[in-house]
Amino acid sequence: MFIKRIFPLKTVFIWSKRYIFLFLVLGIIPVFLFEVVGLKWLHVPWLPLGVLGTAVAFITGFKNNAAYDRLWEARKIWGGIVNTSRSWTIMVKDFITNDHSNLSNSDKELFLIKRELVHRHVAWLTALRYQLRKDKPWELHLRAKHSAMDIRNYKYPVFEDAIPIEEVINNYITEEEYKTIFAKSNQASQLLGIQSERLKQLKEEGLIDNFRHMEMSNALVELYTLQGKCERIKNFPYPRQFATLNYIFVWAFIILIPFGIMEEFEVFGDKILVMLDKTELKHTVRYTIQETIARHFVWFSVLFSALISWVFHTMEAIGEVSENPFEGSPNDVPITDLSRSIEIDIRQLIDDTDIPAPYEWKNGIVM
Repeated sequence: MFIKRIFPLKTVFIWSKRYIFLFLVLGIIPVFLFEVVGLKWLHVPWLPLGVLGTAVAFITGFKNNAAYDRLWEARKIWGGIVNTSRSWTIMVKDFITNDHSNLSNSDKELFLIKRELVHRHVAWLTALRYQLRKDKPWELHLRAKHSAMDIRNYKYPVFEDAIPIEEVINNYITEEEYKTIFAKSNQASQLLGIQSERLKQLKEEGLIDNFRHMEMSNALVELYTLQGKCERIKNFPYPRQFATLNYIFVWAFIILIPFGIMEEFEVFGDKILVMLDKTELKHTVRYTIQETIARHFVWFSVLFSALISWVFHTMEAIGEVSENPFEGSPNDVPITDLSRSIEIDIRQLIDDTDIPAPYEWKNGIVM
């Protein structure tokens, strides 16, 4: 999927509201012990905590860069699929002729051959995206079924979850091909194999010459390459040792933050009291309010610790939802929409009929 517009504040709050409340609670507990119970020793010096925060920021940045590289590579691969699909269709449209054939095929017969090759390519796109949508044990929506970042709990349906591949792909291939590809584990690879075999038959029939056959075969090789690149990203996760340790470090920092900033806010409150004593506002309502705020200024650390915790946790979560670009979250590559766009484009190139409509955006998100 892909988000059509910038996150509104409402969406950000919905996704992270549980954690915001948790960070507020984590901030209130140490302040309560420090201010109300009187455990003034219950604090952490800011200097070592600042060093820890710097280290966590570097590690989180490293993870986010690596996750973004995976996402961006996936998008470039599908950009290559778009371009190669158009190139393949142009070759199908212009290379298949009667120029070198002993048979005189009618225009309708030639069109049916071209449509067969284009439809089989659409079937390959369908099989590939269904394979990329299959669940892997390290993907976020399986590891955190009730996570705030689990978009499948927010009524953003994934097309491949709702409609089985058999129902979709059956419209583009013959019954014999259907049985052949589903007898094997990798349907997309089987479809490219069938395409290659069909090209060989067309060459033997004289509908394409040797040079054109070689060029179209090269296009199939490029599609195999692009498919392999997608499978590499899908089947090899971001190294879990980095992801797990980063998660632990972030939460260790989040838990320690309130203990590190309480004393700083209390000191700041004492400075306010000193400044108030030098004014001529004593025995006034304004002075009483300001003095009360200054004496309990340490409670403001709850808001600041929650804000800092939210920033670090959100940055960690961004890397987490970006590392698997094909699982179907709003931040992933919209392979379902791209497949439909390619299908519309290439079928229009050969003047096909009954072309499907583009997918609609739902809640500002496209699959």
